[in-house]
Amino acid sequence: MNFFGKKRTSAPSAPRNGSSPGDPTSTIVTLRESLKTLDKREEHVQKKADALLEEAKKHLKAKDKKKAAHSLKRKKMYDAQIDKIQGSKMTLESQIMSLESSVQNMETFKAMKAGQTAMKQVRKNIDVDNVDDMMDEIREEMETAAEISEAIGRPVDDVGYDEDELLSELNDLEEAELEETLLSDPTPTPSGLDMPDAPRGGLAHDEKAKDEDEDEKALRELEASLAM
Repeated sequence: MNFFGKKRTSAPSAPRNGSSPGDPTSTIVTLRESLKTLDKREEHVQKKADALLEEAKKHLKAKDKKKAAHSLKRKKMYDAQIDKIQGSKMTLESQIMSLESSVQNMETFKAMKAGQTAMKQVRKNIDVDNVDDMMDEIREEMETAAEISEAIGRPVDDVGYDEDELLSELNDLEEAELEETLLSDPTPTPSGLDMPDAPRGGLAHDEKAKDEDEDEKALRELEASLAM
Protein backbone atom coordinates (compact mmCIF):
# COMPACT_ATOMS: atom_id res chain seq x y z
CA MET A 1 0.00 0.00 0.00
CA ASN A 2 1.35 3.37 -1.00
CA PHE A 3 0.85 6.27 1.49
CA PHE A 4 2.78 8.89 -0.48
CA GLY A 5 0.77 9.17 -3.66
CA LYS A 6 0.71 7.46 -6.97
CA LYS A 7 3.52 5.07 -7.77
CA ARG A 8 5.99 6.60 -10.19
CA THR A 9 6.45 4.61 -13.37
CA SER A 10 10.03 4.18 -14.51
CA ALA A 11 10.84 5.38 -17.99
CA PRO A 12 12.03 2.68 -20.37
CA SER A 13 15.77 2.60 -20.79
CA ALA A 14 17.00 3.90 -24.12
CA PRO A 15 18.71 1.33 -26.31
CA ARG A 16 22.44 1.55 -26.55
CA ASN A 17 24.09 3.17 -29.57
CA GLY A 18 20.71 4.44 -30.74
CA SER A 19 19.63 1.01 -31.97
CA SER A 20 16.11 -0.35 -31.71
CA PRO A 21 15.31 -3.03 -29.10
CA GLY A 22 14.82 -5.66 -31.77
CA ASP A 23 18.07 -4.91 -33.58
CA PRO A 24 20.02 -8.18 -33.96
CA THR A 25 23.42 -6.56 -33.47
CA SER A 26 22.49 -4.85 -30.19
CA THR A 27 20.79 -8.03 -29.03
CA ILE A 28 23.96 -10.03 -29.62
CA VAL A 29 25.92 -7.48 -27.58
CA THR A 30 23.41 -7.77 -24.71
CA LEU A 31 23.57 -11.57 -24.80
CA ARG A 32 27.36 -11.54 -24.66
CA GLU A 33 27.32 -9.21 -21.67
CA SER A 34 24.88 -11.56 -19.89
CA LEU A 35 27.15 -14.48 -20.73
CA LYS A 36 30.12 -12.70 -19.16
CA THR A 37 28.06 -12.04 -16.02
CA LEU A 38 27.13 -15.73 -15.77
CA ASP A 39 30.81 -16.68 -16.20
CA LYS A 40 31.75 -14.51 -13.24
CA ARG A 41 28.85 -15.90 -11.18
CA GLU A 42 29.83 -19.48 -11.98
CA GLU A 43 33.45 -18.82 -11.01
CA HIS A 44 32.32 -17.31 -7.67
CA VAL A 45 29.96 -20.20 -6.84
CA GLN A 46 32.57 -22.78 -7.86
CA LYS A 47 35.06 -21.27 -5.41
CA LYS A 48 32.50 -21.61 -2.58
CA ALA A 49 31.76 -25.20 -3.54
CA ASP A 50 35.47 -26.03 -3.56
CA ALA A 51 35.89 -24.40 -0.15
CA LEU A 52 33.03 -26.44 1.31
CA LEU A 53 34.58 -29.61 -0.09
CA GLU A 54 37.86 -28.84 1.67
CA GLU A 55 35.92 -28.06 4.81
CA ALA A 56 34.16 -31.44 4.68
CA LYS A 57 37.49 -33.22 4.27
CA LYS A 58 38.87 -31.33 7.26
CA HIS A 59 35.93 -32.36 9.49
CA LEU A 60 36.22 -35.92 8.28
CA LYS A 61 39.88 -36.08 9.27
CA ALA A 62 38.84 -34.75 12.71
CA LYS A 63 36.34 -37.64 13.00
CA ASP A 64 33.45 -35.15 13.03
CA LYS A 65 31.11 -36.76 10.52
CA LYS A 66 28.17 -34.53 11.39
CA LYS A 67 29.92 -31.33 10.39
CA ALA A 68 31.42 -33.06 7.37
CA ALA A 69 27.94 -34.09 6.20
CA HIS A 70 26.64 -30.57 6.71
CA SER A 71 29.47 -29.13 4.58
CA LEU A 72 28.73 -31.65 1.81
CA LYS A 73 25.02 -30.69 1.82
CA ARG A 74 25.92 -27.03 1.38
CA LYS A 75 28.35 -27.98 -1.41
CA LYS A 76 25.59 -29.86 -3.24
CA MET A 77 23.43 -26.73 -3.14
CA TYR A 78 26.19 -24.75 -4.83
CA ASP A 79 26.73 -27.59 -7.34
CA ALA A 80 23.04 -27.41 -8.26
CA GLN A 81 23.36 -23.66 -8.74
CA ILE A 82 26.40 -24.20 -10.97
CA ASP A 83 24.37 -26.63 -13.14
CA LYS A 84 21.64 -24.00 -13.56
CA ILE A 85 24.21 -21.37 -14.48
CA GLN A 86 25.79 -23.67 -17.06
CA GLY A 87 22.34 -24.41 -18.54
CA SER A 88 21.66 -20.68 -18.85
CA LYS A 89 25.05 -20.15 -20.49
CA MET A 90 24.30 -22.90 -23.01
CA THR A 91 21.00 -21.20 -23.89
CA LEU A 92 22.67 -17.81 -24.31
CA GLU A 93 25.43 -19.26 -26.49
CA SER A 94 22.85 -20.97 -28.70
CA GLN A 95 20.95 -17.71 -29.10
CA ILE A 96 24.14 -15.84 -29.93
CA MET A 97 25.10 -18.37 -32.60
CA SER A 98 21.59 -18.29 -34.12
CA LEU A 99 21.50 -14.50 -34.17
CA GLU A 100 24.97 -14.23 -35.69
CA SER A 101 23.98 -16.69 -38.40
CA SER A 102 20.78 -14.74 -39.03
CA VAL A 103 22.68 -11.45 -39.24
CA GLN A 104 25.12 -13.00 -41.69
CA ASN A 105 22.27 -14.33 -43.81
CA MET A 106 20.59 -10.93 -43.75
CA GLU A 107 23.78 -9.18 -44.87
CA THR A 108 24.23 -11.74 -47.63
CA PHE A 109 20.65 -11.23 -48.77
CA LYS A 110 21.10 -7.45 -48.81
CA ALA A 111 24.25 -7.79 -50.92
CA MET A 112 22.54 -10.15 -53.35
CA LYS A 113 19.53 -7.82 -53.56
CA ALA A 114 21.79 -4.86 -54.27
CA GLY A 115 23.51 -6.86 -57.02
CA GLN A 116 20.18 -7.79 -58.55
CA THR A 117 19.03 -4.17 -58.53
CA ALA A 118 22.28 -3.03 -60.15
CA MET A 119 21.97 -5.68 -62.87
CA LYS A 120 18.43 -4.57 -63.64
CA GLN A 121 19.56 -0.96 -63.85
CA VAL A 122 22.35 -1.85 -66.26
CA ARG A 123 20.09 -4.05 -68.37
CA LYS A 124 17.60 -1.26 -68.98
CA ASN A 125 19.73 0.09 -71.84
CA ILE A 126 21.20 -3.23 -72.98
CA ASP A 127 19.45 -6.28 -74.36
CA VAL A 128 20.32 -9.11 -76.73
CA ASP A 129 18.81 -7.41 -79.79
CA ASN A 130 20.78 -4.20 -79.18
CA VAL A 131 24.01 -6.16 -78.79
CA ASP A 132 23.39 -8.15 -82.01
CA ASP A 133 22.65 -4.97 -83.95
CA MET A 134 25.78 -3.31 -82.61
CA MET A 135 27.96 -6.30 -83.56
CA ASP A 136 26.49 -6.31 -87.09
CA GLU A 137 27.29 -2.62 -87.46
CA ILE A 138 30.84 -3.18 -86.22
CA ARG A 139 31.39 -5.95 -88.78
CA GLU A 140 30.02 -3.76 -91.58
CA GLU A 141 32.29 -0.89 -90.58
CA MET A 142 35.33 -3.20 -90.51
CA GLU A 143 34.52 -4.58 -93.97
CA THR A 144 34.08 -1.05 -95.33
CA ALA A 145 37.40 0.01 -93.82
CA ALA A 146 39.14 -2.99 -95.43
CA GLU A 147 37.68 -2.12 -98.83
CA ILE A 148 38.81 1.48 -98.47
CA SER A 149 42.34 0.39 -97.53
CA GLU A 150 42.49 -1.93 -100.54
CA ALA A 151 41.29 0.83 -102.87
CA ILE A 152 43.83 3.29 -101.50
CA GLY A 153 46.69 0.80 -101.94
CA ARG A 154 45.80 -0.07 -105.55
CA PRO A 155 48.19 1.56 -108.16
CA VAL A 156 46.55 4.31 -110.20
CA ASP A 157 48.57 3.53 -113.45
CA ASP A 158 47.40 -0.05 -113.71
CA VAL A 159 45.94 -0.23 -117.28
CA GLY A 160 45.54 -3.98 -117.35
CA TYR A 161 48.52 -5.32 -119.35
CA ASP A 162 48.36 -8.90 -120.62
CA GLU A 163 50.62 -11.05 -118.46
CA ASP A 164 51.32 -13.58 -121.28
CA GLU A 165 52.38 -10.80 -123.63
CA LEU A 166 54.75 -9.37 -121.05
CA LEU A 167 56.35 -12.79 -120.42
CA SER A 168 56.84 -13.33 -124.17
CA GLU A 169 58.62 -9.98 -124.51
CA LEU A 170 60.86 -10.81 -121.54
CA ASN A 171 61.85 -14.14 -123.13
CA ASP A 172 62.71 -12.43 -126.43
CA LEU A 173 64.81 -9.88 -124.59
CA GLU A 174 66.72 -12.61 -122.73
CA GLU A 175 67.51 -14.46 -125.98
CA ALA A 176 68.77 -11.26 -127.65
CA GLU A 177 71.01 -10.50 -124.65
CA LEU A 178 72.44 -14.04 -124.70
CA GLU A 179 73.18 -13.95 -128.44
CA GLU A 180 74.90 -10.57 -128.11
CA THR A 181 77.04 -11.87 -125.26
CA LEU A 182 78.19 -14.94 -127.23
CA LEU A 183 79.13 -12.86 -130.29
CA SER A 184 81.06 -10.20 -128.39
CA ASP A 185 82.97 -12.60 -126.08
CA PRO A 186 84.00 -15.86 -127.82
CA THR A 187 85.20 -18.73 -125.69
CA PRO A 188 89.03 -18.53 -125.29
CA THR A 189 91.29 -21.44 -126.30
CA PRO A 190 92.66 -23.36 -123.35
CA SER A 191 96.32 -22.56 -122.61
CA GLY A 192 98.96 -25.19 -123.54
CA LEU A 193 97.33 -26.37 -126.77
CA ASP A 194 98.94 -25.27 -130.09
CA MET A 195 96.38 -25.32 -132.80
CA PRO A 196 97.60 -25.56 -136.45
CA ASP A 197 97.28 -22.45 -138.49
CA ALA A 198 94.52 -22.45 -140.98
CA PRO A 199 95.78 -23.04 -144.61
CA ARG A 200 96.15 -19.96 -146.75
CA GLY A 201 94.97 -19.69 -150.35
CA GLY A 202 92.36 -22.33 -150.18
CA LEU A 203 92.24 -25.63 -152.13
CA ALA A 204 93.69 -24.23 -155.43
CA HIS A 205 96.86 -23.14 -153.67
CA ASP A 206 97.27 -26.61 -152.16
CA GLU A 207 96.96 -28.31 -155.54
CA LYS A 208 99.54 -25.97 -157.11
CA ALA A 209 102.06 -26.61 -154.34
CA LYS A 210 101.61 -30.35 -154.78
CA ASP A 211 102.35 -30.12 -158.53
CA GLU A 212 105.51 -28.09 -157.89
CA ASP A 213 106.80 -30.69 -155.44
CA GLU A 214 106.32 -33.48 -157.93
CA ASP A 215 108.23 -31.51 -160.69
CA GLU A 216 111.16 -30.87 -158.39
CA LYS A 217 111.25 -34.53 -157.46
CA ALA A 218 111.34 -35.53 -161.12
CA LEU A 219 114.22 -33.10 -161.84
CA ARG A 220 116.26 -34.47 -158.92
CA GLU A 221 115.79 -38.01 -160.17
CA LEU A 222 116.91 -36.98 -163.68
CA GLU A 223 120.08 -35.28 -162.38
CA ALA A 224 120.93 -38.33 -160.34
CA SER A 225 120.66 -40.61 -163.36
CA LEU A 226 122.97 -38.40 -165.50
CA ALA A 227 125.62 -38.41 -162.85
CA MET A 228 125.92 -42.18 -162.94
